[in-house]
Amino acid sequence: MTEATYLHATRTAYDTVAVDYERLLRDELNAKPLDRAMLAAFSELVQAPSIGPVADLGCGPGRVTAHLHSLGVEVFGIDLSPEMIAVARRTHPELRFEEGSMTALELKDDILGGIVAWYSTVHTPPELLPTVFAECHRVLARGGHMLLAFKVGDQCWHRDQAYGHAVALDIYWTSPDHVADLMSKAGLVMDARMIREPDESEKPRQGQQAFFLAHKPKES
Repeated sequence: MTEATYLHATRTAYDTVAVDYERLLRDELNAKPLDRAMLAAFSELVQAPSIGPVADLGCGPGRVTAHLHSLGVEVFGIDLSPEMIAVARRTHPELRFEEGSMTALELKDDILGGIVAWYSTVHTPPELLPTVFAECHRVLARGGHMLLAFKVGDQCWHRDQAYGHAVALDIYWTSPDHVADLMSKAGLVMDARMIREPDESEKPRQGQQAFFLAHKPKES
């Protein structure tokens, strides 16, 4: 089967920028207290009680994976880009990282206590988001939690330069109400929604940022 064009483009772009991406963004969370607050809330939810490991989907070089690990979360990373996984393994040798796609996770049903998708759906064409959320619902254990971060809007921004390299990458900004509806249709129950304004490092090109906490019900 021919691989979807967007998957090939995303993998190629992140393979290209992997080393510089890790170098430039390794300390980004230090200046984002609201982002850290959502990760802290998620970490408490998945540890009380723990019902399975947490997967950081689209983990890149593992900075969010490592942050969650520092909070006591049993976590591993999955990313589409082999080069990102290689950087993650070098940078965080104590953690587990695997190659994989959010649209077809090589995980058993009901196995995860939590999922983090930290801006990792932003390259997925909107019509394929239901597939991603259905996969997340499938692999989450009952009572498991999901934290989703994404860009707020209704547009597709094409980048031909990123982190000092030439790339060809589409970034989708999506409506929070639409994303919430898709997650609900996939069987995920919303617990909290935070929308924050762009900080100084994100202006002027980026708009509002969304953070959703949801869970898979314990009973159907």
